[in-house]
Amino acid sequence: MPELAARSRLSSWAYALRTTNPPPDASVDFVTRWIVVTRAAVLPMTLVSGLVAALLAVGQPGLDWRWLVLAIVGITLAHIANNLMNDLFDTQVGTDSAGYPRALYAPHPVLSGLVSRRTLITAILGVNLLGLVILVVLTMARGWPVLAFGLAGFVLSVAYTAPPLRLKKRGLGEPDVFVVWGPLMVCGTYYSAVGTVGWDIALASLPYGLLCTTVLMGKHIDKIPYDEPLGVRTLPVILGAVRARAVTLAMMVGFYVLTAVAVVVGAMPWPTLIVILAVPRLVKIWPYFRRPPPDEPPADFPVWPLWYAALAWLHVRRAGALLVVGLAIGAVLQAI
Repeated sequence: MPELAARSRLSSWAYALRTTNPPPDASVDFVTRWIVVTRAAVLPMTLVSGLVAALLAVGQPGLDWRWLVLAIVGITLAHIANNLMNDLFDTQVGTDSAGYPRALYAPHPVLSGLVSRRTLITAILGVNLLGLVILVVLTMARGWPVLAFGLAGFVLSVAYTAPPLRLKKRGLGEPDVFVVWGPLMVCGTYYSAVGTVGWDIALASLPYGLLCTTVLMGKHIDKIPYDEPLGVRTLPVILGAVRARAVTLAMMVGFYVLTAVAVVVGAMPWPTLIVILAVPRLVKIWPYFRRPPPDEPPADFPVWPLWYAALAWLHVRRAGALLVVGLAIGAVLQAI
């Protein structure tokens, strides 16, 4: 019986990590609850940014694995804090409601009753406090540039949804994500690990930053019918659905172009070109981005009304994994 209960819990955690939802018709245990509340299903995007920095740092003078690991933990905590703060601020300003996609594709932490508003605020303070401790340690070890990277990331995370800036509402949320998941996370983690950072690492950070932005573009395309009436002018709202879908596809292609450029100029090792193996996934989702979404979700589709976001995530997951594999092969070849 205990073994059956353990398997049930593991199955629940795996389902939540895969879909951002608790399993249907099942009780929600503590771990599943916080996997859903923190949106842990999308944390691999941050982990890949950290691994890109780590693999570029392998073999570099000054590499300290302690600070590298601590920096990756720090950016992961920052992503968790970002997710929690977005839910808090969007609820406060009235964007998130029972009929808004955030509460439809997955349970909203507060609106669904998973946690209270007070608990959400406490979690935000706790996660940010842990992140601050890591930032202080890394700043003492590596100097003021770490503080600059950390504070820039925090400001952009808060400004994404919080008044008065609310970058998402002004068509600046997408550039925000590009900067955070690209240059800030990759260069900041690399600097924490090595103690220096150059133009080559900045260039190497761009392909994955662009790739992550395609998921947000897809999500905001899905939310156009909801955002436009509320005056939330995301980039897809400004562009319109047809042009926004075309721009998202161009960003996906841009990932391969930027990766090739980075390899040509020596910012990334040549095995990184293995990302070309993700092109069949891009080809598969391409036709869906060329037409409107279906009227009804496919069977067993867990994140409706998100459609383009889910398609973009499938591509990001494959391309991001291959990027890490290519960088890992390059690191091994450098070491032998």
